Amino acid sequence: MKKINLGSQGLQVPELGLGCMGMTGFQGNDMYGKADESEAIATIHRSFELGGNFLDTADMYGPFANEQLIQKAVGGNRSQYIIGTKFGWEIDDSGSLTWAINGTKDYVRKSVERSLKNLGTDYIDLYYLHRLDKNTPVEETVGAMSDLVKEGKIRYIGLSEVSSATIRKAHGVHPITAVQSEYSLFERTTEAQGVLKTLNELGIGFVAYSPLGRGFLSGQIRKPEDMPADDFRHAMPRFQGEQFFKNVELVKAIETMAAQKEVTPSQLALVWVRSKGAVAIPGTKRRKYLEQNIASTSIVLDAAEIDQLERIVPLGTDTGNPYDDFGMALNDY
Repeated sequence: MKKINLGSQGLQVPELGLGCMGMTGFQGNDMYGKADESEAIATIHRSFELGGNFLDTADMYGPFANEQLIQKAVGGNRSQYIIGTKFGWEIDDSGSLTWAINGTKDYVRKSVERSLKNLGTDYIDLYYLHRLDKNTPVEETVGAMSDLVKEGKIRYIGLSEVSSATIRKAHGVHPITAVQSEYSLFERTTEAQGVLKTLNELGIGFVAYSPLGRGFLSGQIRKPEDMPADDFRHAMPRFQGEQFFKNVELVKAIETMAAQKEVTPSQLALVWVRSKGAVAIPGTKRRKYLEQNIASTSIVLDAAEIDQLERIVPLGTDTGNPYDDFGMALNDY
């Protein structure tokens, strides 16, 4: 894969990253089905072979187990990888989530030291605030992150799921390299709210998580029973009731277009995200799907095909909220 600039602060990444969240469980539960450590590590290694050395994780995934898995996979090749991790979901000293967001100066320091240990490294390439702490000025949080840049503990600063107003405040304290938000044909809030326009104006990169609509756009989900009974997606409005089946019909239309182009619907969805100037980080823990995702970087859509896709799912289409009410309240929109 070719390398591209992520933002304007000097960070170069492959045009497709690898979301690692599903490679480990979460508080004793599976994420997107059963995880297999050996296959997950093999997937990271295969990604590296294909030029995909940009890994995305967070301290809350596990908690900690995901960062620890990445340490095991990367081994002695740390300098060959670009690692992005996130903090902000408060994790107590026993390793349990409190379900609060903490962006205080002291917690920034505590979190980075913990992530450095779990990743087995002395620096983090891209360090994100996972969610805005609405009780702490973002200037305080980013000021503490800026101190970490000066100390060499982190190289670049990122934010996640934030509004244009928050981005501008943060960028005034220290240049922001990237903003990570959910973005796909099924989730375009950042576009509708003008966040993408703000990022372009300020020279900040955009990283799209869940670019396959949390698996919906893969075309492999036709009924709720296609997901494990304990799958966390059952709690998301997008996967519930009548909305679920409306979304299936949209996917079928995308599949028809993909078949005409002789690609998979996942590949079509990833090319669309890339056409918007975003670096997608589709999550997978299997080499088979990783290879399909990376192959999408050689597929090109012309303007007419982009328009065709957007006629299937126009901006503003209701596909259901990506989170329950608690999760939605944590986003900064």
